[in-house]
Amino acid sequence: MSTPADPTSASPYGTLPPTSTPALRKPISLPRLIEMRARGEKITMLTAYDATFAAVADAAGVECILVGDSLGMVCQGLASTVGVSLQDMCYHVQSVERGLRRSQATAWLIGDMPFGTYHESREQALRSAAALMQAGAHMVKLEGGGWTADTVQFLVERGIPVCAHLGLTPQTVHALGGYRVQGKSVAAAATLTRQAIALQDAGATLLVLEMVPAALAAEVTLALQHCATIGIGAGKDTAGQVLVMHDMLGVNLGKMPRFVRNFMSGAAGVREAMQAYVAAVKDGSFPDNAQHAW
Repeated sequence: MSTPADPTSASPYGTLPPTSTPALRKPISLPRLIEMRARGEKITMLTAYDATFAAVADAAGVECILVGDSLGMVCQGLASTVGVSLQDMCYHVQSVERGLRRSQATAWLIGDMPFGTYHESREQALRSAAALMQAGAHMVKLEGGGWTADTVQFLVERGIPVCAHLGLTPQTVHALGGYRVQGKSVAAAATLTRQAIALQDAGATLLVLEMVPAALAAEVTLALQHCATIGIGAGKDTAGQVLVMHDMLGVNLGKMPRFVRNFMSGAAGVREAMQAYVAAVKDGSFPDNAQHAW
């Protein structure tokens, strides 16, 4: 009589620890993400906008699902994220949450706060964040530094976890002059670092760094003690990585960003492509800093 296989003896993710397999891992929590950062395990994040793709991403081992306002561009066909409403975001957060719940998923769910929904006052930000949390989000994400630190503290003090976002902030793309790399000058790098520390001190526990030089992203990551950096076009030395799902599957209405890798190439299906993304982030083979030589 053969001996049953040990379910922890192998992983479909190559060198990943068995605890990263969705069937074996516990639900992702904020303390768990901070523990991952502390022990140097890379955090994986992908965007998703509907129930099915969210469940597939979770089954592939993705720790964080971001319902990004990027849905305005990839789902609605808008030229930027500025036209996305809070109602749009709540609808898609609800859809993703249903998919995760039906599949008994374990991922941490983050909802973007869209343009104009947290700029007026802290009270407006609280109402917007509460709507996203009631729709099913575990955490909200907002863009910008400086003035946003006060808003972050106000939300965190009221029990709402916050992911901040610095560097290229798509909601202010018109003010930035387009989709350009940020933090290239000494002064700009110093400002970004100062803002990152202020956001951490205000209570942000995740920080997306988008399209900043890899060296600067590495410096900011080291400067933060209680906040995990998540890079996108920011090199390999952040605490984790995020990509727009459509980009990493090779589906894009416009020009593919140079820092993106098409994980569908050579994959048998979407889940396998997402598993390859998880494995590449975990083992450090993605991203390649040569692609981020801004």
